[in-house]
Amino acid sequence: MEESNNYGHQHPLLLILNQDQLIHNQSGVTHCSRCGEEVSVPCFCCVEHCGFYLHKACADAPLELNHPFHPHHTLVLLQEPPSSYTGCVCDFYDKTCQKFIYHCSCELDFHIKCALFTFNVAENNLKELDHFSLQHPLISTSNGDEELEDVSKCFGCREPLAKYTHFSPNCRFNLHEKCAKLPFKLNHNCHHKHPLTLQFNSERLSCKICQVTRRRGFVYGCSPCKFVVHIECVSESLDLIVEDKRHRHPFTLLLRGSSFICDACGTEGSYASYICCTCNIMVHKKCTSLPRITKSKWHDHRLFHKYFLRIKDFRVLDYIICHDEVNTEHGSYYCSKCTVIFHVKCVMKDNDSYEIVENEDEESTDESVSSITKVLERNDAGEATVIEHFKHNHYLILSDRVGEYDDKCCGGCLLPIVASFYYCTQCDFFLHKVCVELPKVKHVWHHRCRPPLVLISNEVFECVQCLWLSNAFSYKCEECETRRCFRCIIALTPGARTCLGHKHPLLFYSKYIGRCVACGKDGIKGLFRCKDCDFSLDHKCFSLPITFQYKNDQHLLSLTYGDDNSYSESHFCDVCEESRDPNLWFYNCATCDISAHINCVLSEYTFLKLGSIFKLREDVHEHPLTVVKKIYYYPNCGKCGKPC
Repeated sequence: MEESNNYGHQHPLLLILNQDQLIHNQSGVTHCSRCGEEVSVPCFCCVEHCGFYLHKACADAPLELNHPFHPHHTLVLLQEPPSSYTGCVCDFYDKTCQKFIYHCSCELDFHIKCALFTFNVAENNLKELDHFSLQHPLISTSNGDEELEDVSKCFGCREPLAKYTHFSPNCRFNLHEKCAKLPFKLNHNCHHKHPLTLQFNSERLSCKICQVTRRRGFVYGCSPCKFVVHIECVSESLDLIVEDKRHRHPFTLLLRGSSFICDACGTEGSYASYICCTCNIMVHKKCTSLPRITKSKWHDHRLFHKYFLRIKDFRVLDYIICHDEVNTEHGSYYCSKCTVIFHVKCVMKDNDSYEIVENEDEESTDESVSSITKVLERNDAGEATVIEHFKHNHYLILSDRVGEYDDKCCGGCLLPIVASFYYCTQCDFFLHKVCVELPKVKHVWHHRCRPPLVLISNEVFECVQCLWLSNAFSYKCEECETRRCFRCIIALTPGARTCLGHKHPLLFYSKYIGRCVACGKDGIKGLFRCKDCDFSLDHKCFSLPITFQYKNDQHLLSLTYGDDNSYSESHFCDVCEESRDPNLWFYNCATCDISAHINCVLSEYTFLKLGSIFKLREDVHEHPLTVVKKIYYYPNCGKCGKPC
């Protein structure tokens, strides 16, 4: 043990060389004050025993680091991430950094240990690396023994580890033996202009061979040309001929001196392309095995891949998920039933978003999940006019006589009957045609659980999307037990939507943040937007009933998007008698000249079926309660004391 300088600490420090000399805290673990990791010898400790410890490597870390893998800027040692950061993640290890980091002006950040470890790899200083067999993995434990913490992937190339690995006991990093001894520079036939240099992917560029963007680990790159390739793509031998059962003809390797657009997925490729001379198409290597048929959580039907599309065959000329304009000159997935188109990159976004249909002759499962259990009659156009539905005991008849039933509501969504519907002749039951056609089970893109949602009814729930209470039909996730109402399921089905008060179709942008024109709220994330003009609606306003039967008016109230009356005394709500912003949406009865705030018309229990009986908790009320439309004398609420 020897005394040393204090490395910025207020007390002198002692160098400890023996593990037994460490003074642990109550948890039995001591952490380095710079890197936050568990301390091991050699290290420094405070002579006053104030809890300050430093790994010797962290103590000796330079204030500035000229890293060979990032040669164009200097990495600066900071005591904590910059104040402008909301969070800091290491660009090598993918770990949150809260203490000392090496920071670059190009927003590249490294945990102090990651910067020093990769610097040693770059300098070929591998003395801290041990060589272990994965047949007997080791993990670092509190008593000083060593074990491999993560034996799944190499920290250099992010690929699965082989039988043996190099392991750093101090950092607990794993490296393939080949990745620990990579050449710093190499020449490769995919880039003849300049040598490729081993480096960090600081500009987050995609690999020119496989097109995948990977922030972590090492790449070979040429900075002047903004050219990077993954370590495994450089070393991988490219097959001269690729055959796959999903394509009738073989693909042949063609090395190019320039980029190309893949005919299978429509994205850019470089240098290594595969061509089918029979079909006259050029694709990435990964696209030679692209699934011909998939089942995606973005859509209820099977999707088919096609290299070239005829634009006249499709009713929607935007890609359904990302809303980009359709490019018919390159491959896409399409639904033959709905005539809508999907980007390949959107369908194949992650492994949880789609399933491959291997047997193309296999019958579609669309019929088995249909809510219509039996079609009894069809009209000349092929529409099912008399059906049996799995949520009702009697047969249902199709009708478009909307005006005769404008005082009735759909049992599925509890909205007024304003479009084609099915009705029961034996009881007071109605379902919109669009609600009847929703399946028993459904995948939805805005839900993260893998199992599909299941259609249920007659359960009181709060919709996780619009937050309305309801006991109409809903979709339930058996895994997380959340529920979504029919109105939200229909509204958020991918595709263009028409809207009250706007002539152009609206598309849902999940990441857009802006203002809703209906309610005036700003800073809302996720809006229905028009691509042609500055018009946006939040999800709740988009799903508002177009017409609604209010208890105090014999006519249906209509959702109204503009008040033409210029008299300020007219801008009042006839329900609460408070002022009303004429620029925001409201409900109006033109016959009775009544206008009202949306929230005054739609109460908390708007989407609960009349006559429904509920049992509350014993401490609230011991008897069942019935949902009623109106009580003549307006008694006071037993809970809040206000008139009902």
